[in-house]
Amino acid sequence: MTRSLDDALAECPVVAIVRGVRPDEILDHAEALYAEGVRGVEVPLNSPDPIASIRKLAEAFGDRMAVGAGTVLTPAAVEQVAAAGGQIIVSPNVNPAVIARALALGLAPAPGFSSPTEAFAALEAGARHLKLFPAVSYGPAHVKQLSAVLPAEAVVWAVGGVGPAQMADWWAAGASAFGLGGELYQAGQSPVETAEKARRVVAAARGLT
Repeated sequence: MTRSLDDALAECPVVAIVRGVRPDEILDHAEALYAEGVRGVEVPLNSPDPIASIRKLAEAFGDRMAVGAGTVLTPAAVEQVAAAGGQIIVSPNVNPAVIARALALGLAPAPGFSSPTEAFAALEAGARHLKLFPAVSYGPAHVKQLSAVLPAEAVVWAVGGVGPAQMADWWAAGASAFGLGGELYQAGQSPVETAEKARRVVAAARGLT
């Protein structure tokens, strides 16, 4: 049974962004992330042969982790991710066509937004997960103010420039999930390094709840 995004985030509110990972190394890094407690992972589509990596992830970890793609910009890309077994569709922008295709295929879209206008456009299109990106450009106060008007069911992610040292401030402001890239994975690092980084991130995440 495929692990849902909501279920994964309830266990650990972190999605690992493994930009630049190769298909021949994805499983070793996923194993390191999983062993330390991370339960969500996205392969950005500007990585080497990302669909192959997503397929491997889905086959090996799909029942234990919410897996999918980042930097998803078109409905055609959504279809490719779905065919590979991906579950989550993360984008840097709000594209109603991408959101609609993801929902039609039973996937979980997480479009990127910055303004209230973009947030409500994403919600109107059917998204529930909203990725504030790049979070570092706006700060926790931005989420705190938005929380006054966003519906309770909206799940705001802080993504971009957020690491374990900043997670508590974002959580207190109303963010309830995090997408971490370089704080968890950089192309070329070893699975041992991935595990060390994940240990720090998960320790910070566990301190939030």
